[in-house]
Amino acid sequence: MRQVRPKKSLGQHFLTDLSVARRIASTVDVMPQLPVLEVGPGMGVLTRFLLEAQRDVTVVEIDNESVNYLHEHMPELDGRVINDDFLLMDLNTVFPSGQFAITGNYPYNISSQIFFKLLEYRDRVPLCTGMLQREVAQRLAAPAGNRTRGILSVLLQAWYNIEYLFTVDEHVFSPPPKVKSGVVRLIRNDTVDLGCDERLFKTVVKTSFGQRRKTLRNSLRPLAPAAMLVNDIFNRRPEQLEVDEFIQLTNDISNSRQQ
Repeated sequence: MRQVRPKKSLGQHFLTDLSVARRIASTVDVMPQLPVLEVGPGMGVLTRFLLEAQRDVTVVEIDNESVNYLHEHMPELDGRVINDDFLLMDLNTVFPSGQFAITGNYPYNISSQIFFKLLEYRDRVPLCTGMLQREVAQRLAAPAGNRTRGILSVLLQAWYNIEYLFTVDEHVFSPPPKVKSGVVRLIRNDTVDLGCDERLFKTVVKTSFGQRRKTLRNSLRPLAPAAMLVNDIFNRRPEQLEVDEFIQLTNDISNSRQQ
């Protein structure tokens, strides 16, 4: 059987261990009613188990060779293989109504961008799972106080409960990556409104982590009025703050600007 040639430019590392693939595919079982959008199926190693579980699966794949392979070897996907760049797609054209889940073996080089895009569709995607570089996966789930915590940790945890599920070793891929992988699951929380200016919230979070090893007094000086900088919270570093503390900080900055 002809195989797809992994392309370095697309960050392709094809999973070869079927037991791992089955385990990753099962991460969407917590919401069995949802249709599933799989990102970057490659040769369909995850797809086959999603189909076996009788899931309504649509796949999006940028690689023409992989698309041809899927058409040839998975005819049951007829009409549900989209040859496109996930990062540029309007997902509302794929699922015009209702909610859906997202999963995949995500290319390392765009995994963070995938999760930033997820935030745009947070009210339509109550479940997102998948495999990515272990360090990035751990960062997404990192609690306050963990040094790996970053911008995506806070922005995602504002809307999702995030669980790091398990680690995947290098040798189960072709070609093997130079790092281990991690599998995560994100489940939408009950938050409907952050209770602050969301645009300013994003700015506060991104600016705070712009100088992550400095205290908030240094990093937020361009945003916060000088009178605020005496408050104790500005003695802390951004990774130490809970989501609720970033929300309160956003409101305090907004209120101080209006006075």
